[in-house]
Amino acid sequence: MTKDSKIRVIHLLIGPALFVLCYLCLPQTFFETAAARGAIGTIAWMAYWWITGPVDFAVTGFLPIAINALFQMCDMKLVIANYADEIILLLLGASIITASWEITGLDKRIASTFLMLIGNNLRSQIIFWFLLTTVLSAVLPNAVVCAAITPIAVSMLKYVGIEDIGSNRIGSMILLTIAYGAGVGGLASPLGGAMNLVTVQYLQQVTGEEFIYWHWVVRFLPLMLILVVSNIAYLLLCCKKTDSLGESKAFFIEQYKSMGKMKRDEKWALALFAVATILSFTRQFYQDLLPGLKPAYVFIICAIISFLIMQKDGERLITWKSAQRKVIWDLLYIFAGGLAAGTLINETGAAGAIGEAMKSMGLTGGFFTILIIITVTLLMSDMTSNTATAAVAMPIILSIVQGIGLNPIPYIYVATIGVNISYMLPTSIRAIPVGYGLKPSFMLKKGIGMTVMVILIMSVVSYLLVTCWPAFSTI
Repeated sequence: MTKDSKIRVIHLLIGPALFVLCYLCLPQTFFETAAARGAIGTIAWMAYWWITGPVDFAVTGFLPIAINALFQMCDMKLVIANYADEIILLLLGASIITASWEITGLDKRIASTFLMLIGNNLRSQIIFWFLLTTVLSAVLPNAVVCAAITPIAVSMLKYVGIEDIGSNRIGSMILLTIAYGAGVGGLASPLGGAMNLVTVQYLQQVTGEEFIYWHWVVRFLPLMLILVVSNIAYLLLCCKKTDSLGESKAFFIEQYKSMGKMKRDEKWALALFAVATILSFTRQFYQDLLPGLKPAYVFIICAIISFLIMQKDGERLITWKSAQRKVIWDLLYIFAGGLAAGTLINETGAAGAIGEAMKSMGLTGGFFTILIIITVTLLMSDMTSNTATAAVAMPIILSIVQGIGLNPIPYIYVATIGVNISYMLPTSIRAIPVGYGLKPSFMLKKGIGMTVMVILIMSVVSYLLVTCWPAFSTI
């Protein structure tokens, strides 16, 4: 057996060993049931295998099914449902549509356009992709934004010769930037995701008043500005000034000109993606007329249409045989595995146990309370979905703060920070860049530093807002 094979076997064994350790040794004071301890153990097992990679990342995504079949931690139907979640269908539809880009050559045209406009410097690219995804995620679900923007960036990277993103630092940084921007942008407005609507619900419950959405923008504006600046600064520090995507800007301008006019097949491939994206981004204008036409189904419908389009030579634009070779299947199962792990955490009561542990810390409402709230909610968002974290964390934080006789509103705002952002594990939207080739070990390595920085900065800024800005204590 070679040295690499021995190391792989060790990593294979450590995964289930972590599960057993959690299952047997986590304190029953908080994790009263074996199911709750098993759920935490499942997360530990999956995280370790994702980071060390002894098996394909998609294979790790199936662990919640296998482990739950053996230990019956919760209803298997709830676990299985994650593998046909709406977001999975959205990702499948987007992957089929973008498969036609490579077939028609549209991917090269899109790539040269972005390189021509932004330039080849990695730092410029990072600033552009971060701001683009942040702005879009402020008014749109972050999963939709990440799913729509990532394949565009991947096309650009392939055009400059970066085929294996996982082994390329520059490609990995760009995909990581998109995931970070999509997460941060969600905090800017209540429209950034379902987790924010959970926050709005609790704010209205506490005050008995309707929450005005633009008040959210005002309250979170200082936090958003600091988050955006600090996140971009961190990402830029991870780059060298000389990092670039290859040739000069002038070269890409010449390449774009040499392509000539857009061909009919390219227009169809672009139109389908544009229609799906625009309809997903403008759902509020037609949801009363077509309540069932959610973004996931828009992408699936456009994907179906792509199989019906005929080229000039009588051949179909795309066939299932050509599509299935280009669809990013790993992406679907990595994302689904993260959702399924989140289901185990919530359905077994493990998430609630974490919240109960917060209650035992003797929190008094000062800086330490804010630090704990941001830390716990952010780490929970790394283990499960943002919305699930909000649903579990908000009532616990509400009971803690009301128990010590304080105004709960500012602490609900503080918890919303951690509910929206997370950086380390390939769960939720962070599974999307991993599906396109980003290594979870790279995500963890960069995410640890970002997590520590954001927790400290946001705790200090939040404490100042709670103590010095009266408006932060009102809706």
